[in-house]
Amino acid sequence: MSRTEILEILDGTHVRIGRRVALAMDVLVVLSAIAIAVETLPGLAPGTRRLLISFEVFIVLVFAAEYFLRLYAATRPSRYVFSFWGVIDLLAWLPAHLMFIPAFQAIRVLRLIRLLRLIKLFNTAPALNRLLRAFSQVKSELVVWGVVSTLLLYISAVGIYVFENPVQPEVFSSIPAALWWSVVSFTTVGYGDMFPITGGGRIMTTIMLFIGLGIFAVPAAIVTTALLEAETKLDPRDPDPNQQESNKGD
Repeated sequence: MSRTEILEILDGTHVRIGRRVALAMDVLVVLSAIAIAVETLPGLAPGTRRLLISFEVFIVLVFAAEYFLRLYAATRPSRYVFSFWGVIDLLAWLPAHLMFIPAFQAIRVLRLIRLLRLIKLFNTAPALNRLLRAFSQVKSELVVWGVVSTLLLYISAVGIYVFENPVQPEVFSSIPAALWWSVVSFTTVGYGDMFPITGGGRIMTTIMLFIGLGIFAVPAAIVTTALLEAETKLDPRDPDPNQQESNKGD
């Protein structure tokens, strides 16, 4: 079997078995996510826990085999290793492998990293490729939005601190503490753990809420516009000509 055929099988584009392999990998990703949730249930029977561990070992072996097969089949292996999908393929099995080593079992973040396997569900989705291209086209605008939003968050934190610290020194104890209020107010979540009681603080909160509604709608509008422009230039049914090269290093 040639290297090209191996990549076609793993990418789900092979004429005979490609779709079945892609479907099987997607099912494994979903079952893996379910198993991670089941692991957290209290009072699991020892037999069930052993079954989950065995299933995790199986998942690790499958995704590790996929990773090394892609590495072998890639025309430029180094490009695949450092590509977006190369990193995702590595993280799909490496954190779980480390969990079997006693020295790493206490690192709970390794369990969270395993959820990155869910991203593999979009591995062969043309829609994700269009979304990534849209983000690439408007990255400059998104950077500007990020800088402006950060400045507004800081300015609002300073303002609310000036108004509320004299009357609520325990709640608005510092500007860094007030940043939490800024984030909650800008996103219009409103947990209620920090709220103004002075007239100036309430007026400022009202202004920040209206600004936040506009500020956080900007990225969605920017990306949506980029996607619409991409749809007019490319037929959505057409595959991305650079997909194999950029994503899989072939």
